[in-house]
Amino acid sequence: MKSEPADVSIDDLANMPNQTVDWYGVRNYQARNFMRDQMKIGDGVLFYHSNCEEPGIVGICEVGALAYPDRFQFVKGHKYYDPKSTPENPRWVNVDVKLVRKTRNLTLKEMREISELANLRILQRGNRLSITPVDPRDWEFILKKLQ
Repeated sequence: MKSEPADVSIDDLANMPNQTVDWYGVRNYQARNFMRDQMKIGDGVLFYHSNCEEPGIVGICEVGALAYPDRFQFVKGHKYYDPKSTPENPRWVNVDVKLVRKTRNLTLKEMREISELANLRILQRGNRLSITPVDPRDWEFILKKLQ
């Protein structure tokens, strides 16, 4: 799951109550569907800093709550407001993400140089999604690289 450090960084998450954040603001249907249809409580999450000097994985988290309506879609004037969304029929959801531990920055550059991660979705050309599933083999490999 990607986050811009200027919005929510791994350090911000570490300082939040219960070290948990609602993963708000996802406005891509495919990314929303990953959260809504595939994420379960306790699932592992790779916290990735994007749009910064050294993009990369900076923490391990877990899903703390199943998908529920993103509150900002209903707030007029908010950058994530969606006038087509209603409380009866919300279009956008988020899950809660809870910090497990901060890690070193496994940079995008470093990941691109690791042949074992060649199929990782975040490394595929043209991938712009903020949320992508991770194959269990890639998950285990990355965890070992972060130890």
